[in-house]
Amino acid sequence: METPPLAFQISTRKLSAALLGMVLIAYFPALRGEFIWDDDDHVSNNRLVQSADGPADIWFRVGATNQYYPLTYTSFWIEYRLWGLHPTGYHLTNAGLHGINAILVGQALRHLCVPGAWVAAALFAVHPVHVESVAWISERKNVLSGFFYLSALLAYLNSISDGSKRRGRLYALSILLYVCALLSKTVTCTLPAVLLLIVWWKRGRIDVWDVARIVPMILLGLGFGALTVWVERHHVGALGPEWGLSMAERALIAGRAVWFYLWKLVWPHPLAFFYPRWPVDAGQFFQYLPPIAVLAVLAGLWRLRARWGKGPWVAAAYFLITLFPALGFFNVYPMRFSFVADHFQYLAAIGPIAMGAAGLGRMAAPPARLCSGLLIVLFGLLTWNQSMIYRSEERLWRDTIAQSPESWMPHENLGLLLVKQERFEEAARLFETAIRLKPDRAHAYSNLAGCLDRLGRPEEAQRLCEEAIRIDPGHVESHYNLGLILERRGRIEEAIAEYLASLKGNPHYVFARANLGMLLAGQGRPAEALAHLREAVRMAPERTEVRAVLDRVAAEVEQRRAETDGSGSP
Repeated sequence: METPPLAFQISTRKLSAALLGMVLIAYFPALRGEFIWDDDDHVSNNRLVQSADGPADIWFRVGATNQYYPLTYTSFWIEYRLWGLHPTGYHLTNAGLHGINAILVGQALRHLCVPGAWVAAALFAVHPVHVESVAWISERKNVLSGFFYLSALLAYLNSISDGSKRRGRLYALSILLYVCALLSKTVTCTLPAVLLLIVWWKRGRIDVWDVARIVPMILLGLGFGALTVWVERHHVGALGPEWGLSMAERALIAGRAVWFYLWKLVWPHPLAFFYPRWPVDAGQFFQYLPPIAVLAVLAGLWRLRARWGKGPWVAAAYFLITLFPALGFFNVYPMRFSFVADHFQYLAAIGPIAMGAAGLGRMAAPPARLCSGLLIVLFGLLTWNQSMIYRSEERLWRDTIAQSPESWMPHENLGLLLVKQERFEEAARLFETAIRLKPDRAHAYSNLAGCLDRLGRPEEAQRLCEEAIRIDPGHVESHYNLGLILERRGRIEEAIAEYLASLKGNPHYVFARANLGMLLAGQGRPAEALAHLREAVRMAPERTEVRAVLDRVAAEVEQRRAETDGSGSP
């Protein structure tokens, strides 16, 4: 392939710098944000990220992290060595990766001769639907996997267009980059299908050699995808009634989700951190209309390809292919709260955005520039405003409640945050709302019980814990909270039974383990207490009060043993 003239190279560098600048300006409010929900599991309270030997477990022990995305967690491990627990560094990395991804979008679309390629890149850079992926540190997996996905796509496209000896090296590089994308987030497993789609679009056919080149990627994608499905079910916990959906119901979810995502790209207001989970009923005919409409639009674009060209159909097909892993056909944990989330369409959005930019590119130059500029400015302002929400977790949950008042999850999570701040009355009201919205959720009853107990209403708290246990007999936190209440009321044997029930549900629940050990020690049962205290200290060595009790009990047990040995000696 010929080297572009120097003037164009300079222009490309200027456009790239402009895109990076736009991203940093649009996301400036988020750069000063705190760690928020889920960031503790990923960074701020993640032992593997903070320990020197963490990478061994991150890479070689499936289940050591919430999801098997070792490159993502390794990026956090490296950053922890650079700026510790200062969130600004992590935010800057996310924003920088997103800016680079926008540049790669521009380069890929230019390579494919899509009109308005750099306008599409600018719209991708500042579109507010991407705020969740960029401003939320936990979504590093999106921007990092996006970088490798787009880099692999470009390397592959160059490998099939470059007539020099570099073709083999570029092809090998594309596979390596694809593996890196899968190790960052396996939603990128759709890349092989996208590459075949692009080949068909540009050549009008797919031959055996095209398929043969893609087969290694297909196998890699299927392997990593199967691993992720298994991890979601057996380690993340995407099993239970919330995921007990028939294939027909999943198709209904997918059809509605496609239109939801497309509408948010066209009209990105309001946006929410979580959207309410809508009811699904395969017995209602009108719920079949969205998936039928999706198929009808695809068929219409196919029939019109001779008049409009194949581009619109390819953009729609790309959108659906890239969205497919998140459309509800596979169990993912967020389906417990909602069937849709803004960050699910981070890469899929490129298709509709590119089609819109191409439409603008075919207009006369002055109105095209005006419309493009206005859209970029408008989206940038909306992104700035949406980024403000991610400044703190409390602000995030309050905004989510305002946008999705019928969603139980933000009420519960804001309540938990307020409990940490000892704002129990306000937290109790939020838990009451969560119970009203989802009366079959044991967590909400247990959380409300904890608040009422702290507010001096132990009888009500006890009844709530008992109701939570009735709903979910194995609910660990409810047994633990009931144990606390009973212990404070002097019903020691009942409290011990509840702590043991909590540990039966989760032997690694350190709070129950520690409280049981200290309670047994206080009851003059040091031999029973010792094993629980030792395990609690092993799990949470920072709990100094537990270690102090362990040292005292261990000394007491040793003294009794010595006395017994002494009395038995001649």
